[in-house]
Amino acid sequence: MPEGTRSYRSKRREQAAAQTRQDILDAARHLFSTRGYARVTMTDVARSAGVAVKTLYGSVGTKTQILHALLTADLADSRAGETNDTLRLTRDLPSAVGHIAHVTRVDTERFARSIELLLSSAASDESAREVHDQVLTQYREALRGSARHLVALGAVAPHLTVEGVADRLWLCFGLSAWRTLVTECHWDYDAAERLLTRQALLLLRDPESA
Repeated sequence: MPEGTRSYRSKRREQAAAQTRQDILDAARHLFSTRGYARVTMTDVARSAGVAVKTLYGSVGTKTQILHALLTADLADSRAGETNDTLRLTRDLPSAVGHIAHVTRVDTERFARSIELLLSSAASDESAREVHDQVLTQYREALRGSARHLVALGAVAPHLTVEGVADRLWLCFGLSAWRTLVTECHWDYDAAERLLTRQALLLLRDPESA
């Protein structure tokens, strides 16, 4: 068989495998979001994706690995990585905090369904809890990078350390802050962003803040 024919067929197989994987992830995301992670079985996902259960395991893996793949894809598509790159261009506290607020707001709004999936799955599955902790660790580390810039800039109260600033940013812009206002209190994202920005500025400026 000519070499070009083998390469062509190999490429087609790779494309088909990639499409199968994406179909599985799309089906799983929909089922997890509509039924709840704990109530969805691998058979449910396979049926919805139109593949055999054996194919499901061979393509993506276990249920937890599917969850991990979904959340990893969201993290890769988030703006968290660029936050600190553009943040370094800011030279005062209001513009820096405004930038942090807006970027975290955009990601929280874009990935609202995935965040609910993250929280609900962690409550029902120990392996999913590990994924949950990993995602939150990466989120907190991104905010810690922002904190380093704010301290280096000399824009915060003098007594605040990097960890102290990071904790305040987490309080104001962590997942639970947005969820409390938007999901539980039914605020719109614009109003939530304004309030959380004001709160962060007060906590970072006030020399009396604990």
